[in-house]
Amino acid sequence: MAAKPLFVSEINTQVKSLLETTFVQVCVRGEISALTHHSSGHIYFTIKDEKSALDCMMFKGSASKGLKFRLEVGMDIVIYGAISVYVPRGSYKLNCFSIEPFGVGALSIAFEQLKSDLEKEGYFDRESKKEIPKYIDHIVLVTSSSGAALQDMLRVAQKRWPLIKITTINTLVQGEGAKESISKNIAIADSLGADLIVVARGGGSLEDLWAFNERVVAEAIYRAKTPIVSAIGHEVDMMISDFVADIRAPTPSAAMEMVLPDKSEVLIVLSEYIDRIDSALQRTLRQKEHQLKSLHESVNRYSIDARLERSKREIDELAKKYGSFFEIRLHSLGRGTRELFEKMDMIFLSNLNQKKSKISSLKESLESYNPKRRIKKGFAQVVKNQKVANLKEIKVGEEFLLEDIDMRILAKAMQKSKI
Repeated sequence: MAAKPLFVSEINTQVKSLLETTFVQVCVRGEISALTHHSSGHIYFTIKDEKSALDCMMFKGSASKGLKFRLEVGMDIVIYGAISVYVPRGSYKLNCFSIEPFGVGALSIAFEQLKSDLEKEGYFDRESKKEIPKYIDHIVLVTSSSGAALQDMLRVAQKRWPLIKITTINTLVQGEGAKESISKNIAIADSLGADLIVVARGGGSLEDLWAFNERVVAEAIYRAKTPIVSAIGHEVDMMISDFVADIRAPTPSAAMEMVLPDKSEVLIVLSEYIDRIDSALQRTLRQKEHQLKSLHESVNRYSIDARLERSKREIDELAKKYGSFFEIRLHSLGRGTRELFEKMDMIFLSNLNQKKSKISSLKESLESYNPKRRIKKGFAQVVKNQKVANLKEIKVGEEFLLEDIDMRILAKAMQKSKI
């Protein structure tokens, strides 16, 4: 007796039930081919070996959680998933839950892929790096407020340069949501107008530090206008953020040592500068004192009083010299000649007395113009632009000097009227 025939959908349904209950969790290795990244976020591809091929798919949700690197054609991978049958077509696929590269860690592959992409896009170029300021007044720390890294940085900052202003932005630096928290807080720090941003986290495993290897964090660092120091993990840890940042510090505490001056060294330098300034000032004072002394001597040597005294001495010497000469000549000459010389002597002495009288008159006139003699008690002279001036020359609101024998006053004209 012939068996009852089954409809196509019935046989496909039975196959689906059999396969999906038998291959609930499988691990399959193969080489990727025919790879398609759909706009929906799903990934469709085929894996193959030397004898066969298997269609695969990975939904968007699984890809965001179970795929740490970018799939590429020719890559040897290991898939963890389950067989899924599509009844309308009678076809089956391997539904992928997670994928690992065969023989190499997924995070290592992802790191190298993102590093290569960002390098090609110019994220690591020296031309895009911002210079770290020499003098820093304000630092923003993008790190966890409960982590040991923050305390290490604060301790080093207080020791090296207590005058620094530090703003801390509490940031999730590990686990789900860490990359979004880091990138968002970098943007906030960039808006504060600080001199420097330090993105920091203490040591940990590659998985713990992975948020700093995400593209969104690299883009936030690259877009920032404020110079950024990346201080993630220990010296042996190299993150994508280290390559994008303007400078990389081996540890969080080392970052503060790199960017902040040592107060002890600054005090030593300031002390040396003070000594140099003091020495230069003493040399200048000695030079000016010598110049002032020379000027004082020149004034005394070429003053009116000195010149008058010299002229007086010369006249006295001439009088003594030629007066004796005429007296000697008068005794040796005849009467007529002697009378002539007596007249000449009288004329010479008369001229000499006139000159002495004129000199005395000039001296008295000079003394009358001496400011100390001209300015009497209760009177002062007006000086404007280093010249003696009349009150008519002074304008309302203008400053001028009032001087007497002993005092000089800076005055200002508040009101002006005729007497």
